Amino acid sequence: MTNSSPAAKADTAKLEAESRNATKAQFAEFWYYFSQNKGAVIGLAIFALLVVMAVFAPVLAPHDPDVQYRDSFLAPPIWQEGGKAAFLLGTDWVGRDILSRIIYGARYSLGIAVMVVIFSVTTGVCLGLLAGYMRGVVDVVIMRIMDIILSFPALLLALVLAVILQPGLKSAMFAISIVLLPHFVRLTRAAVLSERSRDYVVAARIAGAGHIRLMFTTILPNCLAPLIVQATLSFSNAILDVAALGFLGMGAQPPTPEWGTMLAEAREFILRAWWVVTFPGLAILITVLAINLVGDGLRDALDPKLKRS
Repeated sequence: MTNSSPAAKADTAKLEAESRNATKAQFAEFWYYFSQNKGAVIGLAIFALLVVMAVFAPVLAPHDPDVQYRDSFLAPPIWQEGGKAAFLLGTDWVGRDILSRIIYGARYSLGIAVMVVIFSVTTGVCLGLLAGYMRGVVDVVIMRIMDIILSFPALLLALVLAVILQPGLKSAMFAISIVLLPHFVRLTRAAVLSERSRDYVVAARIAGAGHIRLMFTTILPNCLAPLIVQATLSFSNAILDVAALGFLGMGAQPPTPEWGTMLAEAREFILRAWWVVTFPGLAILITVLAINLVGDGLRDALDPKLKRS
């Protein structure tokens, strides 16, 4: 046993090194195909800046987002006549700094979207795995429920659920998660149906693998590529839906500096002060565009058909 120990350690070290090299090679291949899409690289850079802005909002924001400066109601941006150096993007109707509220708003919009996507992906993947693997009654029940959800307009269903659960961030998060859920269930089910009869799954079943291991260890890793792309695109949809619910008064409630809520509060000042609606709207536009560009890059990098072409 003592003599074999160094050899066993050497073999283990060799396997670990090979695993690290394989991982590096896979990442290098992924980055090569991803970087071919210049728009995706730009989108990734913008999204990274947004994440940094959200994480370090207390450091980057020049003012507290809820502090009202009574001597600066509806102050225009700094480059416009009457603008003040202390408020680069101007102030709103109660004297709050718009730049600071946009920076803090990134925390709410990105944070809510992350929670929504995590819940939708986790629940959708589990239900899709069950439907595609078990088939029969389980498949029929799950997919008919998903069809019922898809039969409603997405925003209308989210709005109804938010009203039933009482307006607020938690209600908006749950409502949007339910709206996005069917996409992950259907996508996972389709991927499982195409994988469950392949040779490696049959071999694992013959070797004695249980149902849980077959679903989550054998089949699921081979279904991740389309799910990653869908999760990225759903992230941008979640941001839009959160902003829409906030605009309709069913999401974040004032004075929370969420971008949709900021737009809702500023509706009556559109003609008098264009900046109170323009900058929150641009924040939503830039964020969603950046995430969609990243999603396109992920699709190019993860889809084998696009690689061959």
